[in-house]
Amino acid sequence: MTKNMWREIAANKGRFIAIIMIILLGTLIFVGVKAAGPSLNDSMDNTVKTEHLSDVQLFSTTGFTPKDVRTAEQVAGVQAETSKFKYVTGGKDEDVVALYGYQSGAKQNQLKLRSGHLPQSADQIVLDERAKRDYGYRLGDTYRFNKQADLKQQAYQIVGFADSPQYIDYSTRGSANVGDGTVRYFAYIKPQQLNLPTATVLTVRFKSLQSMNSFNDDYQSAVNKKVTALKAAFKPRAKERNQQLSAEVKRSFAPQQQKLTQASKQLAQLKQATGNSAALQQQTQTLSENQAKLNAALKEATAKAHTTYTWQTREDLPGFTSFGDTSDRIAAIANVFPVFFFLIAALITFTTITRMVEEARRQIGTFKALGYTKWAIAKNYLSYALMAGLIGAILGSAIGNVTLPRLVISMYHMSIPLTTSVPVMWSVIALAVVFSLLATVGAAVIVIRRELAEKPADLMLPRTPKSAKRILMERITPLWRRMSFNQKVSYRNLFRYKSRMWMTIIGIAGGTALILTGFGLNDSIGSTASQQYGQIFHYSATVSLAHDGQSQKAMRVLNQSDAYKGATKVNLTTGKVKANTKQISDVNLVTPNDNRQFKKYVTLSHALTKSGLVISKKIASQLDVKAGDNVSFTTAKGKKARLKVVAVTPNYMGVFAYMSPTAYHNAFNAKPAVNTLFVKLNKQSSQQQNKLARQLLKHGGALGTSFASDQETTIKTMSSSMNVIVLIMILLSGVLSFVVLYNLTNINISERIRELSTVKVLGFFDNEVTMYVSRENILLTIFGIILGYGAGWGLLSFILNQATTSQVVFPVIIRWPGYVVATLLMVVFTLIVMWVTHQKLKHVDMVEALKEN
Repeated sequence: MTKNMWREIAANKGRFIAIIMIILLGTLIFVGVKAAGPSLNDSMDNTVKTEHLSDVQLFSTTGFTPKDVRTAEQVAGVQAETSKFKYVTGGKDEDVVALYGYQSGAKQNQLKLRSGHLPQSADQIVLDERAKRDYGYRLGDTYRFNKQADLKQQAYQIVGFADSPQYIDYSTRGSANVGDGTVRYFAYIKPQQLNLPTATVLTVRFKSLQSMNSFNDDYQSAVNKKVTALKAAFKPRAKERNQQLSAEVKRSFAPQQQKLTQASKQLAQLKQATGNSAALQQQTQTLSENQAKLNAALKEATAKAHTTYTWQTREDLPGFTSFGDTSDRIAAIANVFPVFFFLIAALITFTTITRMVEEARRQIGTFKALGYTKWAIAKNYLSYALMAGLIGAILGSAIGNVTLPRLVISMYHMSIPLTTSVPVMWSVIALAVVFSLLATVGAAVIVIRRELAEKPADLMLPRTPKSAKRILMERITPLWRRMSFNQKVSYRNLFRYKSRMWMTIIGIAGGTALILTGFGLNDSIGSTASQQYGQIFHYSATVSLAHDGQSQKAMRVLNQSDAYKGATKVNLTTGKVKANTKQISDVNLVTPNDNRQFKKYVTLSHALTKSGLVISKKIASQLDVKAGDNVSFTTAKGKKARLKVVAVTPNYMGVFAYMSPTAYHNAFNAKPAVNTLFVKLNKQSSQQQNKLARQLLKHGGALGTSFASDQETTIKTMSSSMNVIVLIMILLSGVLSFVVLYNLTNINISERIRELSTVKVLGFFDNEVTMYVSRENILLTIFGIILGYGAGWGLLSFILNQATTSQVVFPVIIRWPGYVVATLLMVVFTLIVMWVTHQKLKHVDMVEALKEN
């Protein structure tokens, strides 16, 4: 029996290899894509732990002293450090720089040197690796800061380039309140060079959190609890610091106050002695003015001495959250695409094993007649199926777990410095093996039980052919009469063997759908920004104003720019929306100053009315509300209003709601103050944009300017990071489609070898015999491709729905190249299979095939 099994494998190598290949491809993409998201998270977590990234950063308006470090360390398990830091401008293009004082003994946020060495003397500087990559700085160059940077010296020699765990994504370095408002890179110099009286940032690391993954919910929850404990510890410290600084301020002003008090006493004595002359009156007035000036200066200095803390966790670091969103997006894709892929592979494998056992009826009958037990006979085929399933599953799991995540991480290396860490996905591998064995061994069990239930004599006879039935086309007489003999045979065979027909259609449709989904993922993610800023937003920049009165200043700056085309004034505030016991935070509420003009800048699905709210689809889906429902809106300042939803409007980036000025006034009993400009600009270079942003910050009363082009760049970076996953999906989907088509055609030929030999004996030429089979394949391929278009669209919609984040909703887009490539691949695969079939049928031993029974 064992020898017989090996002979079977040797005689049908193609089928055995095909089963292994289908299972291998299914498990490879199932395990590989499933491992990609966790591998990215583990690699980033490994990177930040190696470089001792702080868990919490605390900024203070009055700086930090050693006592602040001791205050932080009152919380159990805290390791605290202080350092000097500020935003400055410098370099060739007045770039905004995050400038740090380098401390050689620092235990947190350690630099990873990429070239050169760390600062060793007062005139040396280490720059961000991004400054080398994107801004052209080189070792040995002289780097100059602006005078406003307030450093001990302006020029420094570049001695090294480094990465920092605080800045994990080369595409973003955060924002600042100097220069053009966008941080370009970071830099490190000796701390004494910063001219700061105290440290400006306190970093905290918790020993108990270092075993947790930074991207897990458990870590986020634990950090939030620790921050609460730190805030409680620093609450009395803020009062103490205020008292200390107030006392210092008063002491610094004491000599001047003493002089004025002394002068006042002397003046009073003179008045008593000589009378209130005009000269003394003048002196009294001057003294009063000096006292008023001193009081104002004292009041201002005391106000500056007020301590305010700003807390940040890893989530607030530039690029950290978007990295987590990207890995979550890959995980969301992994929950759908590989499963669909694997189901197709399993279905085709199930069919292949079933056909293989059914073809061995005579052999099973012979063994049964010779006295072999049912188990001995079944073991032969079960072992065959087990071997194919295990080999495919183990190879696919190993290759998928090892290669795909590393390919994804290697792509990320271009924009994010990562220390590669790929976990072995034992649970996913086990699941893949179980599914593989269900598809192979499970199929063999079902069929072998059915076959062994029959008598040996019945098994040794060929299975009774299906009785001929008229198909629907035959009943349409005018159509049927005009068909050739070959066409009639093809259509009859198609509908006669329905299971084979549906397996081929499912295989082709599944392959087409998978390829389309791969292209669609790339198109949809890449088109998010263009859809947002093409179909919904029609402005080029957003200018945030310090307050209402600054809009005229900003307009004057804009009017001086050659690129300026127009602007509209709006009130932009953030808040949270509640409905059905659910809540969505960080909602941008936009209230235009002029409804009519606003339509040129933002396209909504419904006009703004005198009451109510227009919300984006993200809010509607997350809160489960629709037009006509009521929601509760709470602004960042705590104002609440119960509002009716007027309409739901499409939106892809950010979370937005819209109200008319009248509706805002009615809801919040206040006039919406203009604090933002939506600006239309002609196309500008990044240098021109930076220049305009600097002018608006300096002369236009702006807090900051954000450009649509920057958003588009961010989305492109996100899209490019997904390219490797998409490419792998497309390639493996294509390979699976080819193997499926080849395998099903082989099954078709082996089942119909007597029929094909008969028509060959009857005088059909080789080409006619090939077309006898291939004509059916062509028809099924066409139908499968058409069905695959719809399946691909549906699968893509489902995946993108799973992949949405709190701030991004992806449009469902498949551009025409995706349809063309998917169709051409299926056509090419069909032609290749036709050619292979033709070669095989040319060498069929007709006599051997016909005399078999």
